[in-house]
Amino acid sequence: MSKSTSKVISGFKYVYLIAFFALLSGFFHPLITDTSFDSVVIGVIVLFVGLAGGILLYKAATTDKRKIIFLGTGFVLIGISLFYIIQLTGRV
Repeated sequence: MSKSTSKVISGFKYVYLIAFFALLSGFFHPLITDTSFDSVVIGVIVLFVGLAGGILLYKAATTDKRKIIFLGTGFVLIGISLFYIIQLTGRV
């Protein structure tokens, strides 16, 4: 496989993640109710913060170097994502 094909496939997986997160965070709700897309954008950002935390936790489990840094940062990012979710639902 050539490098350009590999880059296209790599780029496609990020486009897929963005589209999946947009649908997961309620993309069709503003279209139906004729409201703003702000909540969708914020939802996608919250999901990406949680995903980054999960990736760092995975890296902490698979590497020997900088395990504590990956572990701590991963849990902090997941905690930030959880805080955003709680704040957005109005429970704070």
